[in-house]
Amino acid sequence: MSLLVVGTVAFDQIETPFGMTDKILGGAATFIGMAASLLDVETDIVSVIGGDFPQEYLDLMASKNIGLEGIQKIENGKTFFWSGKYRNDMNTRDTLVTELNVLENFEPKVPEKWKNPEVLMLGNLHPLVQMAVVDQLEVRPKLVVLDTMNFWMDHTWDDLMEVLKKVDVLTINDEEARQLSKEYSLVKAAKKILSMGPTTLIIKKGEHGALLFNENNVFFAPALPLDDVFDPTGAGDTFAGGFSGFLAKTRNYSFENMKRAIIYGSALASFTVEKFGTERLAKLTKEELEDRLEAFRDLTSFDIELG
Repeated sequence: MSLLVVGTVAFDQIETPFGMTDKILGGAATFIGMAASLLDVETDIVSVIGGDFPQEYLDLMASKNIGLEGIQKIENGKTFFWSGKYRNDMNTRDTLVTELNVLENFEPKVPEKWKNPEVLMLGNLHPLVQMAVVDQLEVRPKLVVLDTMNFWMDHTWDDLMEVLKKVDVLTINDEEARQLSKEYSLVKAAKKILSMGPTTLIIKKGEHGALLFNENNVFFAPALPLDDVFDPTGAGDTFAGGFSGFLAKTRNYSFENMKRAIIYGSALASFTVEKFGTERLAKLTKEELEDRLEAFRDLTSFDIELG
Protein backbone atom coordinates (compact mmCIF):
# COMPACT_ATOMS: atom_id res chain seq x y z
CA MET A 1 0.00 0.00 0.00
CA SER A 2 1.53 3.28 -1.10
CA LEU A 3 0.30 6.82 -1.51
CA LEU A 4 2.11 9.49 -3.53
CA VAL A 5 1.05 13.03 -2.58
CA VAL A 6 1.65 16.10 -4.73
CA GLY A 7 1.00 19.52 -3.25
CA THR A 8 2.31 22.46 -1.29
CA VAL A 9 4.46 22.35 1.83
CA ALA A 10 4.14 25.89 3.07
CA PHE A 11 3.92 28.58 5.70
CA ASP A 12 0.50 29.81 6.81
CA GLN A 13 -0.39 32.81 8.93
CA ILE A 14 -3.97 32.64 10.16
CA GLU A 15 -6.41 34.89 11.97
CA THR A 16 -9.77 33.67 13.26
CA PRO A 17 -12.20 34.98 15.88
CA PHE A 18 -10.25 32.81 18.37
CA GLY A 19 -6.86 34.42 17.76
CA MET A 20 -4.03 34.59 15.28
CA THR A 21 -0.74 32.86 14.55
CA ASP A 22 2.71 33.78 13.33
CA LYS A 23 4.03 31.76 10.39
CA ILE A 24 3.22 28.11 11.03
CA LEU A 25 3.49 24.84 9.13
CA GLY A 26 0.85 24.49 6.42
CA GLY A 27 0.31 23.41 2.83
CA ALA A 28 -1.99 20.89 1.17
CA ALA A 29 0.59 18.09 0.97
CA THR A 30 1.45 18.55 4.64
CA PHE A 31 -2.13 18.04 5.80
CA ILE A 32 -2.73 15.19 3.33
CA GLY A 33 0.44 13.38 4.39
CA MET A 34 -0.14 13.78 8.12
CA ALA A 35 -3.69 12.50 7.81
CA ALA A 36 -2.62 9.46 5.79
CA SER A 37 0.20 8.71 8.22
CA LEU A 38 -2.35 7.91 10.92
CA LEU A 39 -3.58 5.05 8.75
CA ASP A 40 -0.10 3.46 8.49
CA VAL A 41 0.12 4.08 4.75
CA GLU A 42 3.53 4.36 3.10
CA THR A 43 3.45 7.96 1.92
CA ASP A 44 5.82 10.24 0.02
CA ILE A 45 5.41 13.92 -0.82
CA VAL A 46 6.39 15.68 -4.04
CA SER A 47 6.75 19.39 -3.34
CA VAL A 48 9.20 22.28 -3.06
CA ILE A 49 10.44 24.41 -0.15
CA GLY A 50 12.90 27.26 0.31
CA GLY A 51 16.03 27.52 2.40
CA ASP A 52 13.96 29.27 5.07
CA PHE A 53 11.96 26.10 5.84
CA PRO A 54 12.82 24.93 9.38
CA GLN A 55 14.39 21.52 9.89
CA GLU A 56 12.03 20.94 12.82
CA TYR A 57 9.07 20.86 10.40
CA LEU A 58 10.82 18.29 8.22
CA ASP A 59 11.65 16.29 11.33
CA LEU A 60 7.99 16.39 12.37
CA MET A 61 6.86 14.98 9.03
CA ALA A 62 9.61 12.36 9.06
CA SER A 63 8.52 11.31 12.56
CA LYS A 64 5.12 10.51 11.06
CA ASN A 65 6.82 8.17 8.56
CA ILE A 66 6.13 10.56 5.69
CA GLY A 67 8.71 10.19 2.95
CA LEU A 68 10.43 13.46 2.07
CA GLU A 69 12.50 12.21 -0.86
CA GLY A 70 10.29 14.05 -3.34
CA ILE A 71 10.59 17.45 -1.61
CA GLN A 72 12.99 19.76 -3.44
CA LYS A 73 14.79 22.35 -1.35
CA ILE A 74 15.84 25.59 -3.08
CA GLU A 75 18.44 26.97 -0.67
CA ASN A 76 18.36 30.54 -2.01
CA GLY A 77 14.56 30.62 -2.32
CA LYS A 78 11.65 31.30 0.01
CA THR A 79 8.87 28.85 0.88
CA PHE A 80 5.31 29.41 -0.38
CA PHE A 81 3.42 31.64 2.08
CA TRP A 82 -0.29 32.24 2.56
CA SER A 83 -2.05 34.48 5.06
CA GLY A 84 -5.80 34.61 5.62
CA LYS A 85 -8.44 35.96 7.97
CA TYR A 86 -11.67 34.10 8.75
CA ARG A 87 -14.88 35.96 9.38
CA ASN A 88 -17.14 35.31 12.37
CA ASP A 89 -19.13 32.53 10.67
CA MET A 90 -15.83 30.64 10.00
CA ASN A 91 -17.21 29.64 6.59
CA THR A 92 -15.77 32.59 4.70
CA ARG A 93 -12.26 33.97 4.69
CA ASP A 94 -10.26 36.75 3.11
CA THR A 95 -6.86 36.05 1.64
CA LEU A 96 -4.49 38.73 2.88
CA VAL A 97 -1.18 37.61 1.36
CA THR A 98 -0.15 35.00 -1.21
CA GLU A 99 3.55 34.68 -1.99
CA LEU A 100 4.29 31.89 -4.48
CA ASN A 101 8.06 32.16 -4.01
CA VAL A 102 9.70 28.80 -4.97
CA LEU A 103 6.33 27.45 -6.08
CA GLU A 104 6.26 29.90 -9.00
CA ASN A 105 8.79 27.89 -11.04
CA PHE A 106 8.15 24.49 -9.48
CA GLU A 107 8.96 21.53 -11.74
CA PRO A 108 7.96 18.38 -9.86
CA LYS A 109 10.35 15.43 -9.84
CA VAL A 110 8.99 12.04 -8.81
CA PRO A 111 11.67 9.86 -7.12
CA GLU A 112 12.47 6.68 -9.06
CA LYS A 113 11.15 4.37 -6.36
CA TRP A 114 7.84 6.27 -6.32
CA LYS A 115 7.01 6.00 -10.01
CA ASN A 116 4.57 3.14 -9.40
CA PRO A 117 2.35 4.18 -6.46
CA GLU A 118 -0.85 2.39 -5.56
CA VAL A 119 -2.73 5.69 -5.17
CA LEU A 120 -1.85 9.17 -6.44
CA MET A 121 -3.28 12.16 -4.57
CA LEU A 122 -2.93 15.35 -6.62
CA GLY A 123 -3.30 18.24 -4.20
CA ASN A 124 -4.46 21.69 -5.20
CA LEU A 125 -1.83 23.03 -7.63
CA HIS A 126 -1.59 24.32 -11.20
CA PRO A 127 -3.07 21.65 -13.51
CA LEU A 128 0.16 21.57 -15.53
CA VAL A 129 2.09 20.60 -12.39
CA GLN A 130 -0.47 17.89 -11.66
CA MET A 131 -0.21 16.61 -15.23
CA ALA A 132 3.60 16.63 -15.08
CA VAL A 133 3.47 14.20 -12.17
CA VAL A 134 0.99 11.92 -13.93
CA ASP A 135 3.27 11.85 -16.98
CA GLN A 136 6.30 10.77 -14.90
CA LEU A 137 4.67 7.61 -13.54
CA GLU A 138 5.67 4.31 -15.10
CA VAL A 139 2.31 2.62 -14.53
CA ARG A 140 -1.08 4.22 -14.00
CA PRO A 141 -1.98 4.05 -10.30
CA LYS A 142 -4.96 1.98 -9.20
CA LEU A 143 -6.60 5.26 -8.18
CA VAL A 144 -5.91 8.92 -9.03
CA VAL A 145 -7.57 11.56 -6.84
CA LEU A 146 -7.45 15.26 -7.68
CA ASP A 147 -8.27 18.38 -5.70
CA THR A 148 -8.63 21.75 -7.38
CA MET A 149 -10.18 25.17 -6.79
CA ASN A 150 -11.97 28.03 -8.50
CA PHE A 151 -8.72 29.93 -9.21
CA TRP A 152 -7.66 27.24 -11.70
CA MET A 153 -11.16 27.24 -13.22
CA ASP A 154 -10.84 30.98 -13.77
CA HIS A 155 -7.32 31.03 -15.19
CA THR A 156 -6.36 27.58 -16.54
CA TRP A 157 -9.61 26.07 -17.78
CA ASP A 158 -8.18 24.17 -20.77
CA ASP A 159 -5.33 22.67 -18.72
CA LEU A 160 -7.77 21.65 -16.00
CA MET A 161 -10.02 19.92 -18.52
CA GLU A 162 -7.06 17.88 -19.76
CA VAL A 163 -5.97 16.70 -16.32
CA LEU A 164 -9.57 15.83 -15.38
CA LYS A 165 -9.48 13.20 -18.12
CA LYS A 166 -6.65 11.46 -16.23
CA VAL A 167 -8.28 11.13 -12.80
CA ASP A 168 -10.71 8.75 -11.12
CA VAL A 169 -11.92 10.93 -8.24
CA LEU A 170 -12.36 14.69 -8.15
CA THR A 171 -12.83 16.43 -4.82
CA ILE A 172 -14.12 20.03 -4.73
CA ASN A 173 -16.48 22.12 -2.60
CA ASP A 174 -20.05 23.02 -3.49
CA GLU A 175 -19.20 26.50 -4.79
CA GLU A 176 -16.51 25.05 -7.05
CA ALA A 177 -18.87 22.30 -8.28
CA ARG A 178 -21.38 24.92 -9.33
CA GLN A 179 -18.71 26.98 -11.10
CA LEU A 180 -17.21 23.98 -12.87
CA SER A 181 -20.57 22.67 -14.07
CA LYS A 182 -22.48 25.95 -14.42
CA GLU A 183 -25.36 24.17 -12.64
CA TYR A 184 -26.86 25.24 -9.31
CA SER A 185 -28.36 21.86 -8.42
CA LEU A 186 -25.54 19.71 -7.05
CA VAL A 187 -27.15 16.59 -8.53
CA LYS A 188 -27.12 18.15 -12.00
CA ALA A 189 -23.65 19.52 -11.34
CA ALA A 190 -22.37 16.06 -10.47
CA LYS A 191 -23.74 14.54 -13.68
CA LYS A 192 -22.05 17.19 -15.80
CA ILE A 193 -18.72 16.95 -13.97
CA LEU A 194 -18.68 13.17 -14.24
CA SER A 195 -18.94 13.57 -18.02
CA MET A 196 -15.64 15.49 -17.95
CA GLY A 197 -13.56 12.45 -17.04
CA PRO A 198 -13.72 11.46 -13.37
CA THR A 199 -15.76 8.37 -12.50
CA THR A 200 -16.37 9.58 -8.95
CA LEU A 201 -17.01 13.03 -7.49
CA ILE A 202 -16.82 14.28 -3.92
CA ILE A 203 -18.52 17.59 -3.16
CA LYS A 204 -17.43 18.98 0.20
CA LYS A 205 -19.92 21.13 2.08
CA GLY A 206 -17.83 22.12 5.10
CA GLU A 207 -19.78 21.92 8.34
CA HIS A 208 -22.66 20.35 6.35
CA GLY A 209 -20.75 17.21 5.38
CA ALA A 210 -19.86 15.76 1.98
CA LEU A 211 -21.59 14.14 -1.00
CA LEU A 212 -20.17 11.20 -2.94
CA PHE A 213 -21.36 10.58 -6.50
CA ASN A 214 -20.66 8.10 -9.23
CA GLU A 215 -22.70 7.19 -12.27
CA ASN A 216 -25.43 5.30 -10.41
CA ASN A 217 -24.99 6.07 -6.71
CA VAL A 218 -25.10 8.91 -4.22
CA PHE A 219 -23.91 8.87 -0.61
CA PHE A 220 -24.04 11.61 2.01
CA ALA A 221 -21.69 11.80 4.98
CA PRO A 222 -22.48 14.35 7.69
CA ALA A 223 -19.90 16.46 9.47
CA LEU A 224 -19.57 15.80 13.16
CA PRO A 225 -21.09 18.65 15.23
CA LEU A 226 -18.28 20.25 17.24
CA ASP A 227 -18.31 22.56 20.24
CA ASP A 228 -15.60 24.80 18.81
CA VAL A 229 -14.03 25.35 15.42
CA PHE A 230 -10.75 27.21 15.87
CA ASP A 231 -9.30 27.06 12.36
CA PRO A 232 -10.78 25.44 9.21
CA THR A 233 -7.48 25.81 7.30
CA GLY A 234 -6.38 22.45 5.96
CA ALA A 235 -9.60 20.63 6.81
CA GLY A 236 -10.33 19.85 3.16
CA ASP A 237 -6.78 18.59 2.61
CA THR A 238 -6.98 16.49 5.77
CA PHE A 239 -10.22 15.03 4.43
CA ALA A 240 -8.47 14.19 1.15
CA GLY A 241 -5.60 12.57 3.04
CA GLY A 242 -7.94 10.41 5.08
CA PHE A 243 -9.98 9.45 2.02
CA SER A 244 -7.04 8.57 -0.24
CA GLY A 245 -5.04 7.04 2.61
CA PHE A 246 -7.85 4.69 3.60
CA LEU A 247 -8.29 3.53 0.01
CA ALA A 248 -4.54 2.97 -0.37
CA LYS A 249 -4.50 0.98 2.86
CA THR A 250 -7.47 -1.23 2.01
CA ARG A 251 -6.76 -1.50 -1.75
CA ASN A 252 -10.49 -1.63 -2.32
CA TYR A 253 -11.73 1.05 -4.72
CA SER A 254 -15.41 0.13 -4.81
CA PHE A 255 -18.13 2.69 -4.17
CA GLU A 256 -19.02 0.89 -0.92
CA ASN A 257 -15.47 1.24 0.37
CA MET A 258 -15.35 4.87 -0.71
CA LYS A 259 -18.24 5.45 1.70
CA ARG A 260 -15.99 4.24 4.51
CA ALA A 261 -13.13 6.34 3.18
CA ILE A 262 -15.28 9.47 3.32
CA ILE A 263 -16.06 8.80 6.98
CA TYR A 264 -12.35 8.40 7.74
CA GLY A 265 -11.63 11.65 5.92
CA SER A 266 -14.42 13.46 7.76
CA ALA A 267 -13.28 12.12 11.13
CA LEU A 268 -9.71 13.28 10.57
CA ALA A 269 -10.84 16.69 9.30
CA SER A 270 -12.92 17.14 12.45
CA PHE A 271 -9.70 17.09 14.48
CA THR A 272 -7.85 19.55 12.26
CA VAL A 273 -10.34 22.36 12.92
CA GLU A 274 -9.94 22.05 16.69
CA LYS A 275 -6.54 23.79 16.72
CA PHE A 276 -4.53 26.12 14.49
CA GLY A 277 -2.75 24.59 11.51
CA THR A 278 -1.35 21.08 11.95
CA GLU A 279 -1.18 21.30 15.75
CA ARG A 280 -4.01 18.85 16.41
CA LEU A 281 -2.99 16.38 13.70
CA ALA A 282 0.59 16.34 14.97
CA LYS A 283 -0.53 15.05 18.38
CA LEU A 284 -3.47 12.93 17.28
CA THR A 285 -3.43 9.28 18.42
CA LYS A 286 -4.96 6.28 16.72
CA GLU A 287 -7.09 5.72 19.82
CA GLU A 288 -8.59 9.20 19.49
CA LEU A 289 -9.31 8.53 15.83
CA GLU A 290 -11.09 5.27 16.73
CA ASP A 291 -13.24 7.10 19.27
CA ARG A 292 -14.13 9.76 16.71
CA LEU A 293 -15.07 7.10 14.15
CA GLU A 294 -17.33 5.55 16.76
CA ALA A 295 -18.98 8.94 17.26
CA PHE A 296 -19.60 9.17 13.52
CA ARG A 297 -21.17 5.73 13.52
CA ASP A 298 -23.47 6.67 16.40
CA LEU A 299 -24.41 9.91 14.62
CA THR A 300 -25.66 8.12 11.52
CA SER A 301 -26.99 4.84 12.94
CA PHE A 302 -30.74 4.28 13.31
CA ASP A 303 -33.41 1.61 13.06
CA ILE A 304 -36.70 2.09 11.25
CA GLU A 305 -39.59 -0.20 10.42
CA LEU A 306 -41.08 0.12 6.96
CA GLY A 307 -44.34 -1.22 5.60
